[in-house]
Amino acid sequence: MVQTDHGLEPAHIARYSATCGCKGQKRQASFSIIRPATDEEREKFRGLAEGETHAFKVCNKLIKTHQLSMNLVRVERFFNGSKMIFYFTADSRVDFRGLVKDLVQEFRTRVEMRQVGVRHETKMIGGIGTCGRELCCSSFIQNFDSVSIKMAKEQDLPLNPTKISGVCNRLLCCLTYEYETYRKQRKNMPKTGKKIRIGNEDYLVKRQIPLQDLIIAENSAGEEVALTKRDWKAFLPVKKEVIDKKREKKGGE
Repeated sequence: MVQTDHGLEPAHIARYSATCGCKGQKRQASFSIIRPATDEEREKFRGLAEGETHAFKVCNKLIKTHQLSMNLVRVERFFNGSKMIFYFTADSRVDFRGLVKDLVQEFRTRVEMRQVGVRHETKMIGGIGTCGRELCCSSFIQNFDSVSIKMAKEQDLPLNPTKISGVCNRLLCCLTYEYETYRKQRKNMPKTGKKIRIGNEDYLVKRQIPLQDLIIAENSAGEEVALTKRDWKAFLPVKKEVIDKKREKKGGE
């Protein structure tokens, strides 16, 4: 049994861990463990779980009766029976006053309708990601960070929506995990499209491979070569005047 803001609630052990979360996802203890649950409390918990399933069906039926544009996600009933929360998603604001009135009459307790986003919906339902692991949001993520398409570009990932979107049809949360590493590595590398000179030969940077400290560059013969950090660490940028002269010479030919 754990202590929550609304009293004692049952909880089950999901996993053991020497650390709370991972780097960038440090967990703070949400509740205090009070004691093991008694047999009576376990039985009551099973009954409440069955009651939540029943309440889900009843609410869905009432949603259809009231012709509301909303999708019910989950029902939560407090262990002390003082309140029920119905989580739902909707594209816009919903007038659910009539629905709440019917639910209060049906269950004889306080009722709260709580709208959540698609990410929180997925977190509640859970599932398996394309990586084959349990979804990050349902296993350890507590707060959702902002994710942008820029993060996928920084990591040279294909910009195919089906490849970089999660179960929630939003950009994958894991795009944030290595973004800073890629960004910092690229800052110290010659930029793509830049002309550099190593020794007496000029190169055009075609692409970067940050995690390997490699750049792929094209020499004057049109051949692509892989250059290590040792190769390009002390590179000399080709001056604009030199580039312009070479272009003029090539154009004159």
